[in-house]
Amino acid sequence: MSSRGSSGRSNGTLPQTKICQFKLVLLGDMAVGKSSLVLRFVKGQFDEFQETTIGAAFLAQSVCLDDTTVKFEIWDTAGQERYHSLAPMYYRGAQAAIVVFDITKPETFERAKAWVKELQRQASPNIVIALSGNKADLAEKRLVEYEEAQSYAEDTGLLFMETSAKTAMNVNELFLAIAKKMPKTDTQNPTHAARHRGVNLQDPDAHSTRACCGGN
Repeated sequence: MSSRGSSGRSNGTLPQTKICQFKLVLLGDMAVGKSSLVLRFVKGQFDEFQETTIGAAFLAQSVCLDDTTVKFEIWDTAGQERYHSLAPMYYRGAQAAIVVFDITKPETFERAKAWVKELQRQASPNIVIALSGNKADLAEKRLVEYEEAQSYAEDTGLLFMETSAKTAMNVNELFLAIAKKMPKTDTQNPTHAARHRGVNLQDPDAHSTRACCGGN
């Protein structure tokens, strides 16, 4: 609620609030914690017995950056192999993706690499891809070293964080890092401007979006 103190304000007027809306998709093997990451980010909750996603689930949440509110339309896809053929329908047109693996299961890291290759080959050219090494709370059972994943992310041009949906470690930080990488006026993707551009809202109702800064 402290936007009144913005250094860009002059003559006592409130700064404009710009809302940028982006499609974000989560990909990864089954049971790596994709749905738990989204639930933690959107609702601040964790369910030890999260139900398996069927097809895909949709949620939305916003992140506040200075005078900009970044709204994520989040598609949480199912990890089972039988749903793989549906994935392009969800990542098509996405401006961001989080590829998730389980640090206790090396095979999920290899699967994550395959998803990254697919995204780089078939998704939008300017898509921002983040790699999430999830279940960091199980560090004593770790079988994928942090340095290995970090090196891979650097070589492939990805954002990378280890996360824990259970403890909330780095969950908000991951989405915030993605938000900072997003184009705030969508000039890189003019064909989607009508649906995904940043929109300047100058009416008083625009400031109701600042509630997203509070987090859950």
